[in-house]
Amino acid sequence: MQKHLLRSHYYHIKPPRKRAMPGIALLENPVQEYAWGSRDFIPRLLGNPSPSETPQAELWMGAHPMGTSRVLWEGRWLLLSEAIQKDPRGILGESVSARFSDKLPFLFKVLAASKPLSIQAHPNRSQAVQGFGKENGRGIPLNAPHRNYRDPSHKPEILCALTPFWALKGFRPMDEIRFLLHRTGVPASELPRLQEEGESGLRKLLSDLLTMSRERQRHLISIAVSAARGHTSSDPVFEWIVRLQQAFPYDVGVLGPVLLNLIHLKPGEALSIGPGELHSYLDGAGVEVMANSDNVLRGGLTEKHIDRQELLKVVNFSPSASRILPAVVQGAAEWLYTSGAEEFLLSRISLEHGVLYESPVERSVEIMICVKGEVEVTDVGRGEKLRLLRGSSILVPAFVKAYRMTGEGTLYKSTVPQAGYPDPHAS
Repeated sequence: MQKHLLRSHYYHIKPPRKRAMPGIALLENPVQEYAWGSRDFIPRLLGNPSPSETPQAELWMGAHPMGTSRVLWEGRWLLLSEAIQKDPRGILGESVSARFSDKLPFLFKVLAASKPLSIQAHPNRSQAVQGFGKENGRGIPLNAPHRNYRDPSHKPEILCALTPFWALKGFRPMDEIRFLLHRTGVPASELPRLQEEGESGLRKLLSDLLTMSRERQRHLISIAVSAARGHTSSDPVFEWIVRLQQAFPYDVGVLGPVLLNLIHLKPGEALSIGPGELHSYLDGAGVEVMANSDNVLRGGLTEKHIDRQELLKVVNFSPSASRILPAVVQGAAEWLYTSGAEEFLLSRISLEHGVLYESPVERSVEIMICVKGEVEVTDVGRGEKLRLLRGSSILVPAFVKAYRMTGEGTLYKSTVPQAGYPDPHAS
């Protein structure tokens, strides 16, 4: 896909011509243009003309090889990956540098979907290592469209909604699936595996749906869509069956809202995606942070490569509740979302007049983006100030001793947890 590097015009300081050592640094970030993207949200966030000529799906903040940010470093714009190479321990922090081989372990994004993304799952760490090695052994180029594993990493992720946001996430219990399929009018005789329980039953049901003939898929979807049209006003499950049929006619993913939990996030609510969890982002904008990986196995709602057998190997077939991550208060102005992933923590910082945010005593590298209002960031040790408006993003290296923020605005921050960081959501 084509990528553009869009420079924000919200920074209201001039960088010093010379200084012995960088401090808090401005970022400019690549925008990924995918067909499902919005033409409005990211352009408006960055203060660019809206609607854009092409869909703008994701704003990437990080050092991913497929699209790295640039950082204003020692008076010039430098690729963030190159800046980290120059001083990995200083920028990342000694612990992060050692644990993640001198690399930034997360990719931070703003995601804006006006059409559904593919139904997909990500491998766990051992599956990624094995799959990556096998495809390398077969000589498949890293950029080949039929490649499943582009790196040897897992890909846990968190998304926090900036607008009302719809998603599919994790399997429903089998009795819910049977009930919803009954309401769609699909005869039980068409899917005999429906009578089996537990993970084995879900595995066989998904396998049947993915591997049945196109004619049979079309027949089942026609029945389901016809019945769903009569229930769209009373149940969003059936509204989304109709909407998915309009977007991807007779794709097996049209039945996704029957098989998977349908989640509606309000702004400020979040969800996490674990290894093997089948999911799809359907509509809305949010901030997303994930391990720095590009491993995706797709099952539907896409024109991209689908490897059904490989997907079935990595999917977690345990039914799961449609759990929304609670925001854990971290002080007067910060709320934390965490999945227990070792690569990242996501938090929201909401400032009001008279409220001061002070950086934690123990911290590693941080990337922040302002999504609302205006905030002033002060490097306490250097005395330098940055004024950030909506769309501005910054890198705070680990070597910055302390900073504080004031103003009236909302930022999202991605960082790397300290080793052994406790997960407040763990049971």
